[in-house]
Amino acid sequence: MAKKTNKGVYVVALALFLGGLSYLIVSGLTQDSVYFLNVSEALAMESGEVRQARLFGKVSPDGLVLDADNLGASFDLIDKIDPTKTLRVEYRGALPDTFKEDVEVIVEGGLDPDSTVFKARTLVTKCPSKYEEESREMEQRKG
Repeated sequence: MAKKTNKGVYVVALALFLGGLSYLIVSGLTQDSVYFLNVSEALAMESGEVRQARLFGKVSPDGLVLDADNLGASFDLIDKIDPTKTLRVEYRGALPDTFKEDVEVIVEGGLDPDSTVFKARTLVTKCPSKYEEESREMEQRKG
């Protein structure tokens, strides 16, 4: 009795796999992509190009305005490479406890086409070095 081959099943399975992989690749490259930029790069682009981006920089002590209920802030974001370049950021939402002037942050949002204000939807502060020091101290106690 001849052994039955299932070439058809393998072809269908391969086609489904390749179709799913193609969909994931195409959906990852659509207009929903988010650029990761520093302030200088964002300022060099046309405002329409910065509709969805992540910016990183440092919170300027000048012009920092916190909402009374701590649910938002307006501040100038300083470029890490060229500190003379700044971009005004407006964020509405709960602020991290570590948010303050001179702290490094990552904001995600878009540049308002009618102004030069970056409207942030999310704001994350970089882990301060004090947490790294506490971690080192704990490791030394264990060791």
